[in-house]
Amino acid sequence: MRSAAEKYEFETGVYRPPSEGGSNSLLVRLTRNCPWNRCTFCGMYKTEKFQVRSVAEIKQDIDAMAAVRDDLAVLSRSLGQNGEISHPAAIALIEKNPELNHHQGFAMLYHWLLSGGKTVFLQDANSLIMKTDQLVEVLAYLRSTFPSIARVTTYARSKTLVQKSLDDLKAIRRAGLDRLHVGLESGDDTVLKKIQKGATAEIHINGGRKALAAGFQLSEYWMPGLGGKTLWQDHARNTARVLSEIDPHYIRSRPFRVWPGTPMANEMEAGTFEMLTPGEQLRELRLTMQELSVTGRVCFDHAGNYWKNSQGRFLFSHSYEGYKFPEEKQTVLDLLDEGLKAGDRPAHSVRF
Repeated sequence: MRSAAEKYEFETGVYRPPSEGGSNSLLVRLTRNCPWNRCTFCGMYKTEKFQVRSVAEIKQDIDAMAAVRDDLAVLSRSLGQNGEISHPAAIALIEKNPELNHHQGFAMLYHWLLSGGKTVFLQDANSLIMKTDQLVEVLAYLRSTFPSIARVTTYARSKTLVQKSLDDLKAIRRAGLDRLHVGLESGDDTVLKKIQKGATAEIHINGGRKALAAGFQLSEYWMPGLGGKTLWQDHARNTARVLSEIDPHYIRSRPFRVWPGTPMANEMEAGTFEMLTPGEQLRELRLTMQELSVTGRVCFDHAGNYWKNSQGRFLFSHSYEGYKFPEEKQTVLDLLDEGLKAGDRPAHSVRF
């Protein structure tokens, strides 16, 4: 017989895209940390070991989440609230099980259920690295346990997409994985090699196209400023070229910031990498946008997109849906021109 604490126990990782934050998504942990973990700009998992969790372990987590849902519904009915997820029911469950006050994922799960339980994000850095049959089994179990789910998303690496067969990717898509978040970072091979991304421009293109051919909705992330003062033009042009050849549904800007303790931070201290000023970042960004030819949405949905206009307002909308290209391309270019006219303002302190 499992104790109450064990009945409700499940793991929750740390990282997820901003669009999967708050009450937007249930966080279900399939793997721990990052299987690559060599990118010189990233400090997210540097001290952690990568692990693939077993199907049994993941299913146990899903069952624990379902137990919270079901017991909330029982308490809701006892309070005359027709089984609806509610604050009084949550308080009653915590009073019966005080250990939930210290549960790492209870608040996240409760708010997700309260919001309707529509979207899920699979953690951590590259869920697609799981064996296809195991991932399919987990997806089927997750969706059958929570029928309210409308969308499931996860991080993925371009190289993993290239290595998986198209049939495997289609099977995963059919099982219920809808959207992939892929870290492109740059489309320039020199930059990609310097940051030890473990992927070339060709791998990014092939991986992205394969994801689209399998039926996934694709969200690609790139890092303005990653080429520094030396490679900014190549970084801008080649990133635009690669993204244009992929033509993903979403392109998301994540401007480069130095993460203390990373190899790139050491390069800055040694003077071998020079950061762009805010104005130089806008100049690079304008070149990327000018040469970008896509039919998806370009998004600046992150605090790192801090640039402001002459009135002190943020230059871009931080909406998760961003700007539709090519229809709103000129709007983005006009905003960039407005930002460039505002001058080289000091960068805000943004931590990741």
